[in-house]
Amino acid sequence: MSFRRAAKVDDNQSDIVRLFRKLGWRVLIISQLKNCCDIIVSKAGRTIAVEIKDGKKPPSDRKLSDGEVEFRDNWQGEYALVICDDDVLALQNSQS
Repeated sequence: MSFRRAAKVDDNQSDIVRLFRKLGWRVLIISQLKNCCDIIVSKAGRTIAVEIKDGKKPPSDRKLSDGEVEFRDNWQGEYALVICDDDVLALQNSQS
């Protein structure tokens, strides 16, 4: 994985991060890494790699890049795609 100077961040990323933190999750923002997820969240021994996409954009603009697909397919832990607050709440209420 390499760093990017100006990584494109989805418009809803700050809202998603804020909600995770409000719910007591620790959040590590790694969206500057290329071919990776946007954030890593953890709470009570549970750690999830999270890719954030903007649910307000059309589905064609929410597609995972080739690097994001490769990361998802090779990640050996829990992974989630989040597009809205409801997805965060669903993760909060689910068991891995």
